[in-house]
Amino acid sequence: MRLVSTLFGPQARRRWVHLILGGALLMPYWLLSSVLVGVLGGGGRLFTGSLAVQFGAYALALPIAAASGYTPLTRSLCVSAARPLLGVPAERFAEGPARTRPARLRASAWFTLHLALGGLISGASLALPPLAAVLIVLPPLSRLTGERYETYEVLTGTGPWPALLGPVAGLAVLVGLAAASAGAGALLARQAPPLLGPTPADRLAAAERRAADLAVRNRLARELHDSVGHALSAVTLQASAARRVLDSDPEFVREALTAIEETTRRTVGELDAVLGLLRQDEDAHGTEELPGPALDLLDDLLARSGVPVAYEAVGDPAGVPAAVSREAYRIVQEGLSNALRHNGSSPVSLWITVHSEELEIRMENPLSGRAPVVRPGGGRGLRGIAERATLLGGVAEAGAKDGLWRFTARLPLGGAR
Repeated sequence: MRLVSTLFGPQARRRWVHLILGGALLMPYWLLSSVLVGVLGGGGRLFTGSLAVQFGAYALALPIAAASGYTPLTRSLCVSAARPLLGVPAERFAEGPARTRPARLRASAWFTLHLALGGLISGASLALPPLAAVLIVLPPLSRLTGERYETYEVLTGTGPWPALLGPVAGLAVLVGLAAASAGAGALLARQAPPLLGPTPADRLAAAERRAADLAVRNRLARELHDSVGHALSAVTLQASAARRVLDSDPEFVREALTAIEETTRRTVGELDAVLGLLRQDEDAHGTEELPGPALDLLDDLLARSGVPVAYEAVGDPAGVPAAVSREAYRIVQEGLSNALRHNGSSPVSLWITVHSEELEIRMENPLSGRAPVVRPGGGRGLRGIAERATLLGGVAEAGAKDGLWRFTARLPLGGAR
């Protein structure tokens, strides 16, 4: 039963279709080669029934097919045909055109092998079934009609034994054709991964694409975490403070509601800008800069942060490269969010110093001793700060010392490049 499935099962039939497709693709090359063989042979007739001429044209057609298969798109077309018909796992095929010389050579070798086997199986599929039908049908037909069939006698000879063995021979011809087709299909299936699979260069390019996609997702996650996380922390603190003095200090409540409104409006704008990148093509992710505020908007951030901040700048933050300026803004923002969650409205001291080759950010605030405000999904802020600093070639450190929470980040100004 397993042998029958191997020879005549669905997979065998799909592979036979794939081989027939190869035979069809071979036909233009074979016709061109037949013309060349006829001309070079000096014969008056270009197409003859001579097997020598036909196989000579077949042999000449294969190098022509190999030369035409040395194109980038050959691999894509071959993969499109082989993936649904050969029964090979889809992940073992390469994606896209063959862009390197080794990949094109492999695709050309596959194309030639496919056409070579496909031409043989196609020719056998055209010639052998009629022969098998003659061997199977004519003996019983001759007994019923009492007539002699010269074609059958030429094939089998005369006498009782050829007449009895003819049907067996016809079935054997069909089984042999099925076996040859199954064998050729299995050979193509074995050769598909090494010839149509990804080359080392393809694997490297795929790994680089995955790494780039992962970097983009991490960058977007950091932007969302820092922007939305800071806004939620500030809004929570402002709303909590306003609720406590709702009846006694209406002016403070009015200012808190104004700060909440402005914080949420600014955050929604930043959120739309980040989500806009997610709706773009993947190719744009790797080349387009992430939107976001920079150090020129730091005063507004400090004014609306929900915590009193003593800020001192040394040097000119406006002259910091744009990429470093954006990352520095996010680092300060996350530092303020961390202070809000851990110490409420305790005052924060912030120093930003622009050195000749790096930007230094220092922040400290007193430890309150109370449990921090826990936000679902939180706990990644300091890690995000460290990632931002590392991507620019800098360092970030944070920890408690002498009753203060101290945070320091150093960002090379050349990190923008």
